[in-house]
Formats: sequence, C-alpha cells, structure tokens
Amino acid sequence: MSSEPAQTTATAPEALRLGMVAGETSGDLLASLLLQGLKQRWPALTAAGIGGPKMVDLGFDAWWPASKLSLFGYVDVLLNYRELVGIRNALGDRLIAQRPDVFVGVDAPDFNFGLEKRLRQNGIRAVHFVCPSIWAWRPERVKTIAESADHVLCLFPFEPELLRAHGIGATYVGHPLAQVIPMVPDRAAARRALNLPDTAQVVALLPGSRRSEIKLIAPRVLAAAAILHRQRAGLRFVLPVAPGMRSLVEPLLLRHAPGVPVDLLEGRSHEALAACDVTVVASGTATLEAALYKRPMVVTYVVGWLNALRMKRLRLQPWVGLPNVLCREFVVPELLQEDATPEALARATIAWLDDEPRREAVRVRFNELHELLRRDTVRLSADAIAQVVKA
Repeated sequence: MSSEPAQTTATAPEALRLGMVAGETSGDLLASLLLQGLKQRWPALTAAGIGGPKMVDLGFDAWWPASKLSLFGYVDVLLNYRELVGIRNALGDRLIAQRPDVFVGVDAPDFNFGLEKRLRQNGIRAVHFVCPSIWAWRPERVKTIAESADHVLCLFPFEPELLRAHGIGATYVGHPLAQVIPMVPDRAAARRALNLPDTAQVVALLPGSRRSEIKLIAPRVLAAAAILHRQRAGLRFVLPVAPGMRSLVEPLLLRHAPGVPVDLLEGRSHEALAACDVTVVASGTATLEAALYKRPMVVTYVVGWLNALRMKRLRLQPWVGLPNVLCREFVVPELLQEDATPEALARATIAWLDDEPRREAVRVRFNELHELLRRDTVRLSADAIAQVVKA
C-alpha cells in the first residue's frame, strides 16, 4: 500500500468494528481522542479490547483494563510475563473469532506488536498509533514494525520518512494533545478550579503513573518538595494521582514530605499544568503536555539498575525528555538516575522560579513546538484508517 494515504472524500459507512489496545494513562488519553474522531466519521462505530476509563466513557468495551499494561522495562514484564502472555493470547483468540474491520494498537509496543503480527497473519489489518522511538533507541525494532503493522500513525513530523525508508506505510498526523491543549492556557481559571491563590508560586509534581515510577521517582520528587518548602514556605504544590494509585502515593507523601502543602488531585493533570509556574515531571508523555502548556520543567527519571544499563547501552541520542528531543537541544534540564537527587531537583526548580527571562524564552520555544504539532490529527488518522480498511 502507499506510504501516504490519499484524502478520503466519499461518504464513509456508519458502522466500523474496531479492535483496540491502549495501556497506561497516556495511552487511554490518546485512544479516547482518536475514538471521538472516529465516531464522527463512523457514528455506529463499535470498539473493544483493552482500554482505560476515558475510553470506556466513550462506549469502549474493555475486556481487560488498561492498567494491566502499566509496566516498564524487562524486569516488570518478566515478573508479570505469564499473565501478560495469557491476556494477549486470549485477546488474540477473541479478536480472530470476532474479526473486526481493523485493529488499532495504541502505543504499548511490547504488547501490541506481537498481537498485531498474529492478527495480520489471520487476515485482520492492523494500524499502530504512536511510532516507537526507533530514533532514540532500539533501531532494530523497525523490522518488527514492518512485520506487525499495515500502517503507522506518527505523532512527530520526522518519523514517516524514517519508516518509509524501510518500506513501512506511515502518516504524520500531529499530536492530538496539540489540538486539545489551548495555545494560551488559562492559568487563572485552572487556579480557581484547584482553589489555588492567584499570587502563589505553584509547583506541579508529576512523578509518573506506573507503579514502578511512583515507587522509584515519587520519593525523590516529594523529598525535593520538602526541601523547596523549607527554602520558600509560600510555595504550593499539586500532585495529580493516576486512577488506583492514591493508596501508593499517600504513604510516600507522609514519609518524604510531612507537613508540606501538597494537594493530591484525582487525575486533573492538565489543570495542574495550566495552574503551575514550573513542574517536576517524569520523562514521558507528561513532558510533552507540560511543553504544550508552555510550562518550564525539570525532567527526571529513575529505573532499576538492570533497565538503566540496558537503556544506556541502546540509547542513540543525548536527550530523553520529549521537549528536548523535538527541539534537538537541552531546552529544559534532565536529571536522571543518580543525578536525580532531591537536592538537585530542588535546585533546578528554584533556578526556573528565579529567572523570568529564561521562563519567557522557553515559553516562546514551546509555542513554536505547539504550532508544529498542531494538525487535524483525528481527520488525518481517520483518513489513514479508512484507506487501510479499503485496501
């Protein structure tokens, strides 16, 4: 099939049967945005598979919850390997029996690629939404992509050319968050919604949504908040908590930041980013969200030593945080592994708060990035999926 689907102008059928898998909070968000657009094109669309609460709110039939895939690295996967394989086999059996018109795997490549390959072998077309970071690490994965996906929907503009060089159909669809997040966020409205004073300096703490991230990263981030509170008692902190993770976060808060004014939020990460002056954020989609909200940030990440050795060996570029990757330079600091000490995180946060020209410069840079990623993602994705269905 061609690498760039033609624009589809013919009237589309109302019904489309979709198989879908999305894992984690970020995948649930991306998939829900895609589902909203697909329902506009196919009003009677039905979708089932693995998904999160945002997808379920749109009528998605979640046979398993997205939280089952909230793992990171080989250690986590090995510990849950039998369950994951069992779920993937059972899901594949069910999809092959029901034969959806197309399957869309949203991110979660370690889970989705094996499933997509099996579905294609059984005559079911597969689209993968979110190109794996072959430009950052594991370039050998391109062969797996070619075997697994009929087409790849790419979030970033440089990715389709990389895939086409290997004969993989791909379309740049922009990032759906760039459409959802306003160019000029309403800080005042977000602060009213979160009961935060207009004049306070606010730090958003986003230590990740996976269990492994919370266990490894949250203690350092919360300890940094405690240091910041001692240095500047007027600071306020907000910490969005992913669904089902509050019981994990609350004991860490009591242990590492007792007496610190940290407001735990049920989700509401976008409001937290809109309201804050700076964020300390775990590397991942949340860093891109922070950039789209034009917020200065300190990017951090910590993994187990085995995963760290492996990722260091396979890493292809100096940047980890998506804003730096997309800007091709260190526009925001990255404190990773042993560098991610509470003291270093606190120092980097204070440096942003004390440097207004630097904050303005990064706001301008992130505004340019927002314009680059702002495309009609839903229409472009639907056009590509329509071409795959017709092929």
